[in-house]
Amino acid sequence: MSSATQQPHLERALSSRHIQLIAIGGAIGTGLFMGSGKTISVAGPAVIFVYMLIGFMLFFVMRAMGELLLSNTEYKNFSDFAGDLLGPWASYFTGWTYWFCWVVTGIADVVAIAHYVSFWWPDLPLWIPAVSCVVLLLALNLPTVRAFGETEFWFALIKIVAILALIVVGLVMIITGFETDGARASVSNLWAHGGMFPTGFMGFVAGFQIAVFAFVGIELVGATAAEAKDPEVTLPRAVNSIPVRILVFYVGALIVLMAVRPWTTYSAAESPFVGMFALAGLVGAAGVVNFVVLTSATSSANSGIYSTSRMVYGLAQEGDAPKAFGRLSTRRVPRNALLFSCMFLLAGVVLLYAEGSVAAAFTMVTTVSALCFMFVWSIILISYIVYRRRRPQVHAASAFKMPGGTFMPWVVLAFFGFVLWALTTQPDTRTALLLTPLWFAVLGAGYLVLRRNPGHAALRALHEAKVRQELEDRHAAAEEAPALTR
Repeated sequence: MSSATQQPHLERALSSRHIQLIAIGGAIGTGLFMGSGKTISVAGPAVIFVYMLIGFMLFFVMRAMGELLLSNTEYKNFSDFAGDLLGPWASYFTGWTYWFCWVVTGIADVVAIAHYVSFWWPDLPLWIPAVSCVVLLLALNLPTVRAFGETEFWFALIKIVAILALIVVGLVMIITGFETDGARASVSNLWAHGGMFPTGFMGFVAGFQIAVFAFVGIELVGATAAEAKDPEVTLPRAVNSIPVRILVFYVGALIVLMAVRPWTTYSAAESPFVGMFALAGLVGAAGVVNFVVLTSATSSANSGIYSTSRMVYGLAQEGDAPKAFGRLSTRRVPRNALLFSCMFLLAGVVLLYAEGSVAAAFTMVTTVSALCFMFVWSIILISYIVYRRRRPQVHAASAFKMPGGTFMPWVVLAFFGFVLWALTTQPDTRTALLLTPLWFAVLGAGYLVLRRNPGHAALRALHEAKVRQELEDRHAAAEEAPALTR
């Protein structure tokens, strides 16, 4: 038996409670708290449709991912099924691009966290909270996967409470006819200031950049597949609740915000959440929202460290990353992969002292991240299309089939094409769009070098044999099931 097969497996220690809150935390990004001011200012009430449309499309990505992950319990994440269905290149490109997505997002989170902490301690050197954050997250993730799940549970709960509180406070203001600066809180504010599309079609299009970034991490629940206690139950439940979460946390919050105050009063420079709680007379509204956004950014960085470490661990198992990253600690945590990802997050400390506009840098980072996440989502859909064609028996036996599986993957891919076009309409996002292909050029060069390594081919062949054996067992079970019921 090879050393690879003697390695301990990742521990299935994430309960249904953890998976549900990780899924919610992934669906509610920092972009909702900090980026919604910009989307409202550029798109007006049409931003409601922007979030609904993105959420609708990503629901089908999640359903495709769910069916694929449950089709074979040997799949640790979406990189695994991409490699199995599309070829070794897909596993390599998907795994490393997902790692890059979260590292870029995590660096932005570390920068944001340092600035959020300066709200209370303005004289504190920015590098101290930045480094402290990375060390804290490392300490939370190193012990066990359950420690990550518990931390993310409470981080997500804070975000949920904050949004629900905003909705309740806003509804009370609307019902009581609250007035501020001569404007009365009313549902009619949604269409009374230029209609639902006051900035025209191009304004609607401009709302997609920040809005797409708000959803990055929605696929995070797929990275937990190998460590969920009962994935056949917890994954479908988490995926199916996505539409309700989007309607409540995104659409509900935005409707309330623009009903209490006309959309024309919002600006890209402020968080709408601060304004809402300040209007309600909440003492220290800015401090409360700053705390919520701080935990939201920390949650994002926490998720990034977790998901990148698991992705690099999976890549190492397949020979697409150094062998050292494929080892687990005595507590079944990929410690080396975890340390590797944390090392890159420290790059955020350097950015803290870089010159230039923070807002411009944030737009650049969020656009690059959103583009790379869209690549990963597209690979999930393409894998599903191939899976339906190659493995009709497995699909027929699936208890969690994707709705509209014959045509919706193509519809969502066309939508991603529309988002790419939308990014070309703004100068700041267009620059990021032109720079992103450099990452894929670097990846391509790395893959060409990797393919020449004989050890890489042998390790990948071993991994693929293991995945195929599980698939054959599933085939046999699916064929026996009808016979047993006769």
